[in-house]
Amino acid sequence: MLDRLPLWLSALIKEILSISFNLFKLMIPIIIIVKIIEELGGIKYIGMALEPIMQLVGLPAEMGLVWATTMITSIYGGMIIFATTAISEPLSIAQVTVLGSMMLFAHSLPIEVRIAQKAGVRIVYMLILRIGGALLLGLILHYIYSSGAFLTEENTAIWKPQISSDTSLLGWVFSQIKTLFQVFLIIAVLVVFLKLLKVCHIERLLAYLLKPLLKILGLGKESTSITIIGITLGLTYGGGLLINEAQNGKISKMDVFGSLSLLAICHSIIEDTLLIILLGADITGALYLRVLLALIITSLVIRFAKKLSSESFSRYFVYSSR
Repeated sequence: MLDRLPLWLSALIKEILSISFNLFKLMIPIIIIVKIIEELGGIKYIGMALEPIMQLVGLPAEMGLVWATTMITSIYGGMIIFATTAISEPLSIAQVTVLGSMMLFAHSLPIEVRIAQKAGVRIVYMLILRIGGALLLGLILHYIYSSGAFLTEENTAIWKPQISSDTSLLGWVFSQIKTLFQVFLIIAVLVVFLKLLKVCHIERLLAYLLKPLLKILGLGKESTSITIIGITLGLTYGGGLLINEAQNGKISKMDVFGSLSLLAICHSIIEDTLLIILLGADITGALYLRVLLALIITSLVIRFAKKLSSESFSRYFVYSSR
């Protein structure tokens, strides 16, 4: 059927299907595994293990379950637990900001870390970057807010997520199919959008305008457009496009590493930030300080990686065979 279409359209459709297929191969098994862990109560035990860490950043022990759910499932999953968890004392705005910022740094780890691995970045590094970065951000925000007695007012969530009444396995399956279809549609739009950027030479303009920031971070211009997409829309989409570019040899390993390092801790800054703000978090931590720390961390790890030999770089950060 594709053979009857114009060559450019046939190539476009094949690229969209290829990117979607590669992503779904990663996502579907992880989605099923996460569901099994959730049904077996594994998330609850992870939350219990995180209780001491929660107290370290000034949060009630019960919030460990919220962050555990967020890391294993998604921000939406964490929001549901946050809305339904009973605590002895109301949280302050500062506490919700600390928790929300940590959720933004480390969430949906099974899927997003697997995507980064497929693009060629090592799993252990990504986990350390995201979980360690989240803890660092939580400690910094807790210190700032507590030392200055900032945002001590009682938190009031602007919005509470609706909890679906359909808890059956069939309902879950339909929900996941709907999500995957949405991912496919967004990928199709993004691929077309990237092609238009190249045809209209807007990609070159973006690279030129962002050249100072890219130079500071140590990122190459080849990863500019995909990095922007990941930052604005999410790691799933930016990472999916990076997998395709990396497999085609269009982006160097160092640029893939640098781009994914940034996207891992700073992606979907519009949607995800709004979700956390709706829980009552303050924008200073949920956006400004989070993005600033992400840029600093990314710049430092790229500079460190560039000083390593190719053997050490492959051993600790990327897969040499990908």
